[in-house]
Amino acid sequence: MERMLATAADADIILKLYELRTETVMRQARAWMTGEFWPKTADEFFAVAENPADPHNAWFRQVVTYWEMAAALVLHGALSAELFVDANGEGFFLLAKFSPMLDAIRERRPDFMIKTTELIARFSAAAQRYEKVQKRVSGMFAAK
Repeated sequence: MERMLATAADADIILKLYELRTETVMRQARAWMTGEFWPKTADEFFAVAENPADPHNAWFRQVVTYWEMAAALVLHGALSAELFVDANGEGFFLLAKFSPMLDAIRERRPDFMIKTTELIARFSAAAQRYEKVQKRVSGMFAAK
């Protein structure tokens, strides 16, 4: 893929995405999703993801839909893929975190993190970033 320079509009979108991530509830949700929520099975995953009575369900939905929205901006050409990949890793981290049970999750939720998956399939920079993140996450699973 030939490197393309990002535009000022791309930079504005990246900065807006960053600003949204700093909102207080979003920070709490992201901290829980990345640090505390480590389901070992699809059943543990669905106990939160499909249970509106679970206090973390809203955080789960907020974080996943945020990263899927961000990936969709790239897929629809609103944001430079290279800039997005260079500036963001958390969406790749989440997909890697759930990858051991992804087939079971997608049996019930076929569209789960599908935009992030498509981003990885379409852009080599995203695939390379995901591969690096997957190795890190595998080590984290082993440590747990």
